[in-house]
Amino acid sequence: MLGKLPRIKDDNVLVGFDKADDAGVYRLSPTLALVQTVDFFTPIVDDPYVYGEIAAANSLSDVYAMGGKPLSALSIVAFPEKGELEILEQILQGGFAKMEEAGCVVLGGHSIRDEEIKFGYCVTGTIDPSRVWSNAGARPGDALILTKPLGTGVISTALKRKISEPNWEAAAVESMRTLNRQACEIALRVSQQTGDSVHGATDITGFGLLGHARELALASNVAIEIDYAKVEALPGALECIRQGAVPGGLKNNQEFASCSVSVAASVPAEIETLLYDPQTSGGLLLSITAAHAPALEAALRTAGIPARTIGVTRESAAKPIAIR
Repeated sequence: MLGKLPRIKDDNVLVGFDKADDAGVYRLSPTLALVQTVDFFTPIVDDPYVYGEIAAANSLSDVYAMGGKPLSALSIVAFPEKGELEILEQILQGGFAKMEEAGCVVLGGHSIRDEEIKFGYCVTGTIDPSRVWSNAGARPGDALILTKPLGTGVISTALKRKISEPNWEAAAVESMRTLNRQACEIALRVSQQTGDSVHGATDITGFGLLGHARELALASNVAIEIDYAKVEALPGALECIRQGAVPGGLKNNQEFASCSVSVAASVPAEIETLLYDPQTSGGLLLSITAAHAPALEAALRTAGIPARTIGVTRESAAKPIAIR
């Protein structure tokens, strides 16, 4: 639908909706630009406080995916007219705590009555216009680093079906509530040390790894090759797939993106399925010069971030994604 809208005619729009990027970027001066994003969704866990934390982390992630620093946020709330206000209070408290952890000020927000609970934030941040991490900046020969394991979608589905294990749920929740702030800051620091910025980036959310990798490949006019053995799954994620706990969003992602993907015969079926899994508050996918990737991966892992180099970029091809 966005493709039917007229292109924005404003030289200060550095990143708009034409490349399906994570956030918009608007230049205020030669050295300062705004990063803006919005995200909200229905409860993904039973605990309202944790739901608020995850919603906040997810909303902040798009700013970090651009290499920006979040400054302020406005909450978006949909809550039943006869709902228990204690639940809403816990949701807001969880979101506020995570925003406080990010150093992002909650200025207010807007709420409506709705039978289905929804919560999230509109986040505004700042960035240097000369070092924006858009999804259009990847270069052939780059290495691709993913900062979180996959599987929150299938584990959440298993939780709803009451077939998940407590340790699976705990690992998924911890991943979802973890900010991408530290990963962003480390990538910025390593870029400064090497004199070579991250070329392109995105965060892995609702379209899954392959959906967001496809966006990066098409926007950057490159092909992406993923080594399936390097992709880490959350504990229990593959078992959830084997038990048929596959969310509708995963099937939609596969239906949409599979025509852009070539898969080697050696790739296990459950791994291929996992790569389409819609993530909530997933990790960053960073495209960086291959020679500098080991230093960045090492710095991330030293900080306790489970980062892995999962693939490389190539010259553009008929199918932009290959799984080997």
